[in-house]
Amino acid sequence: MNGFMATGGAVPPAESLIPNSGFWPDISTNAARDTLRLDSTVTDTRLKHALVEAMVSTNDELKAYRNGKEAVGLMTLADVPAEQVNGESILLHHYRRAVYCAAKASLLERYRDYDSTASGLKKADALDEQPDQFRRDARWAIRDVLGRSHSTIELI
Repeated sequence: MNGFMATGGAVPPAESLIPNSGFWPDISTNAARDTLRLDSTVTDTRLKHALVEAMVSTNDELKAYRNGKEAVGLMTLADVPAEQVNGESILLHHYRRAVYCAAKASLLERYRDYDSTASGLKKADALDEQPDQFRRDARWAIRDVLGRSHSTIELI
């Protein structure tokens, strides 16, 4: 009999909640990790850094929106009237999506081979497009919070 016993995958990282500025929801590193399908290759420190940067950037882009809502007495995004899906405001979903996508784009830019295997070099061109796709999704999620369409068309 062999003394080796397989026990499964790595121990999941400890839950970490990143406090936000008050109006915007706090961000869970575990929820972000699960949503973005990140394994332990991305350390908690790197993930937290990417999420904080994404939160700062998203909050900055939505500053006027926040100021307008607070001016009429809505002190959190959850207070803003919106359709509910799965028992939660769709605005919260859009906000988290913006943060998650911006964070994933940042991680992919710095760790180009993160999703690569030994044969991953053949996929380099496809991986180069992924950060742009995640940035687009973040932009669309921000536009969803603002209630705007995903495209801007201007007549000349």
